[in-house]
Amino acid sequence: MKRKQYFFILICVLLSFLVIGEDDNQVEAFSDQIIQQGAVGEDVIELQARLQYLGFYNGKIDGVFGWGTYWALRNFQYEFGLEKIDGLGGQKTKEMLERASEYNKSYVHEQLKQGNKFTHYGGMPLEHQTKKQDPKKEAGQGEQGKGGSSQPEQKREETQEAPPENQPTEEQQNQEGNQQPTRDQEEATPAPQEEAPPAPQEEETGENANEDVDLEPTAVNVPQGFSQNDINLMANAVHGEARGEPYEGKVAVAAVILNRLESPTFPNTISGVIFEPAAFTAVADGQIWLTPDDSARRAVIDAINGWDPTGEAVYYFNPDTATNSWIWSRPQIKRIGKHIFCM
Repeated sequence: MKRKQYFFILICVLLSFLVIGEDDNQVEAFSDQIIQQGAVGEDVIELQARLQYLGFYNGKIDGVFGWGTYWALRNFQYEFGLEKIDGLGGQKTKEMLERASEYNKSYVHEQLKQGNKFTHYGGMPLEHQTKKQDPKKEAGQGEQGKGGSSQPEQKREETQEAPPENQPTEEQQNQEGNQQPTRDQEEATPAPQEEAPPAPQEEETGENANEDVDLEPTAVNVPQGFSQNDINLMANAVHGEARGEPYEGKVAVAAVILNRLESPTFPNTISGVIFEPAAFTAVADGQIWLTPDDSARRAVIDAINGWDPTGEAVYYFNPDTATNSWIWSRPQIKRIGKHIFCM
């Protein structure tokens, strides 16, 4: 009887050590706060790293919740079937991220501390995910990145200190200033004519300056690499192809254009993709030249900022009108509105 009690106590002690060991190995994940656009800090770093681990985020892990992070999170919520697709890091979203991904906190923070360019994709050895910064290149970018000249300091000082050839030196100016003109010189020297004051700058250029600003509108949150002509052309294509579709369907058409742009089997410019022969019905029937509404332009901006409701589709068709057997043979991803999107 005593032997059984002894073994029972021993087993309980061993189990308690195992439980304590498991608790020590648990990694604390997100805080209890909701992570939303504009947030900064550790929660955002972990969010970006986990989204990148799963392949939804390919931007810089910097702890700043911008538009790229927002749309990556929305795509994650959509693909993982979460009830709310709102781009907010709520409790259910964070729990799903924790189950679906891994987060090497020490590795991520070490790379941030060293200023290295790195990724945090799953299934890839850590040593292959880091690219160390070139100190010389960083120094060169630092000098020029502030809008200053890359001219060495010594030469700049010489340039600033050396007076122009025709300009009198300070000593000559003092000597001339101390000399009093004679009476004959005063009478021989004509009186200086009063010059008309220059016209105020605002009167000449005020209206023109405003016109110059309006002539070059900029789209909010548009990443570099896309011109206004690209955005306008995409808006025309979206309006011609998806007019009357739900807003998600308009974003989906814009996303297909961008997916083709990234694919090696399609042209590498926006205009090349859109005007590729037999690529879009709107080009063939001339509807691409209809004036797009505001929703078409917003859909383009959303797609450029990362929202892809198609799941990386490069084709789509209307099943009610499509008769081409080839397009029906493509692997289908999903249906949005009247269009089926496929690979």
